[in-house]
Amino acid sequence: MNFDYSDKVRGLQEQLQSFMDEHIYPNEAAVLEEVRALGPYRVSPKLEELKAIARESGLWNLFLPESEHGAGLTNLEYAPLCEIMGRVAFAPEVFNCSAPDTGNMEVLARYGTEEQKKQWLEPLLQGLTRSCFAMTEPAVASSDATNIQSSISRDGDEYVINGHKWFSSGATDPRCALFIFMGKTDPDNPDRHKQQSMIIVPRDAAGVEIVRPLPVFGYETLDRVTEVKFNNVRVPADNMLLGEGRGFEIAQGRLGPGRIHHCMRLIGLAERMLEKMCIRTQQRVTFGQPVSTQTVTLERLAESRIMIEQARLLTLKAAYMMDTVGNKVAKAEIAMIKIAAPNMACKVIDWVMQAHGGAGVINDHGIAAAYAVARFLRIADGPDEVHRNQLGRMELKKHPVTGQ
Repeated sequence: MNFDYSDKVRGLQEQLQSFMDEHIYPNEAAVLEEVRALGPYRVSPKLEELKAIARESGLWNLFLPESEHGAGLTNLEYAPLCEIMGRVAFAPEVFNCSAPDTGNMEVLARYGTEEQKKQWLEPLLQGLTRSCFAMTEPAVASSDATNIQSSISRDGDEYVINGHKWFSSGATDPRCALFIFMGKTDPDNPDRHKQQSMIIVPRDAAGVEIVRPLPVFGYETLDRVTEVKFNNVRVPADNMLLGEGRGFEIAQGRLGPGRIHHCMRLIGLAERMLEKMCIRTQQRVTFGQPVSTQTVTLERLAESRIMIEQARLLTLKAAYMMDTVGNKVAKAEIAMIKIAAPNMACKVIDWVMQAHGGAGVINDHGIAAAYAVARFLRIADGPDEVHRNQLGRMELKKHPVTGQ
């Protein structure tokens, strides 16, 4: 495996880094203050200005591998760019590379009909609209997606949708035009993985009820996670994606690349937090010497560097395998990074928080919000326990015991 970046990727890294230095970092505090002040139902004007500049600069839809609208990058090529974006919470949105839109655009690009692409995908690619992914439910353990109880029932030329969803990213955004909704069309199918389907639900459809935003550790996240109810919502039958019973197939295609994106963003976030720790501990003096000279500090700095490098290499390996042998063959590597990256980020950010003392927990330095993001991602893309169980079963299959 050769993880050396191509000239194309190096060029994009330089462009992206220059954009971050010129536009993102200088405006970071102002954008975050606007986001905080305006709340989850409104849009930061400064953020919209930055998006227009990014689009004019050609740093737009970098995530999309196969489209005339994207950069045509592989997962391995996109990964280091995602890391740079991950250093600032809102940066991915500036480049039209943020969740849940990236996953939803990939779904529409891969599985949508030409009419669905024209109506729903093109405005997303242009940054004119945003979207929501509605899968998780409060009434069941959604770590096992076969538990989903929401219903999608055929009625002539329409489907009738009923369900209660939460942690549905993007629903409170006033630009949100559509939900990609997962529910059961065939609850009695003996194959539990063919009971579910995915369908496009217009945000303004009658019966869509936004219940409330869901702050994570008290922070209104830029992902705008939301609780939503769907009460006898009717949509055209043509809104079905790929076909009835193929929801799991779509989910697996959607979640693989998204997991790479989240992991690389977490690595970028951890790198930035480590930089803060290095600076802070050299500036603060305790018992007559800089905190940076304390053995415990040096050990934590060293361990942080090791953990970040390990997570990066493991994620790059997963990206390489997804590109070369496909998501299904790379499922062990994808599971590993989903465990390793968020846990690494949580540990590193916890040490950074400790090094900042009281300033670390009141978010003056963005550390508390960074921890909230990292801790949430140990659940959001599938809990650690699910990925560990999957990995454990794969290990057992390598070493079958016979004769018992």
